[in-house]
Amino acid sequence: MDLRPGRRGAPPRFVLRGVSEKNHEGKRTARERLAVEREKQKTAEKRRRGLIVGASVVCVLGLAAVIGVVAANAGKDDESDSAGPVVTPAGALGEDGTVIPVGKKDAKATLTVWEDFRCPACKAFEQAYGPTVNELTAAGQLKVEYHLVTLIDGGMGGTGSRNAANAAACAQDDGKFAAYHEVLFANQPMESDDAYADNDRLIELAGKVDGLDTPAFRSCVEDGRHNSWVAKSHEAFQKGGFTGTPTVLFDGENIYQDRSMTPEKLKQMVQEANKD
Repeated sequence: MDLRPGRRGAPPRFVLRGVSEKNHEGKRTARERLAVEREKQKTAEKRRRGLIVGASVVCVLGLAAVIGVVAANAGKDDESDSAGPVVTPAGALGEDGTVIPVGKKDAKATLTVWEDFRCPACKAFEQAYGPTVNELTAAGQLKVEYHLVTLIDGGMGGTGSRNAANAAACAQDDGKFAAYHEVLFANQPMESDDAYADNDRLIELAGKVDGLDTPAFRSCVEDGRHNSWVAKSHEAFQKGGFTGTPTVLFDGENIYQDRSMTPEKLKQMVQEANKD
């Protein structure tokens, strides 16, 4: 507190400088504390978002192209679940019998797809490109080689990828893979929801495909008849050096490296291959 003389004839004035400065200093300190706290909150939020992105599928949409990357480590099924003989689905092709073919064998263009029925990016690819792929396979211009993997089971835990793949292989035994494949992606649960681990749900969805829900199909699904085959297919995915789903190759070339890829561009590529 400072004592200064006032105007002539007036009593001295008391000026509370010290208190004012302390109040100012207190306000500044409070602001600094608030700024530090906000910065901590921002850092924590960035870390939280990073963890969420790191554990999920990153989808990039560009000119109708869908580029999917699964940022998860590939895992193996529990040995007790995948033990047993490898039962290859009817009509499966390839040196290791892990290819499920769709389309005419003599089609001049080939699309190779590695996919996981729990993978959101795989569903996005199916939604964006499915109609075009169906059109080209029906016209005899394109054949598709499907490989089923269990990447999400390894990254997120659970058995939904494997059980759905086994059910799809059971559908292949009845010649109804393509139709059931479409149903599985159309009804795909959230990535974190392991709903496809429930065989009853997989059998329920089979009711959407004419003639698929039979005692033979139910037995195949419930027994996990093709579980070891699914594990073998996933092993082929790992040996191929692939790291994400879907991985899509056109005549051996990874078309996901082309960010300008669209269904129309794919159609043009197939038509060019058929001209040659």
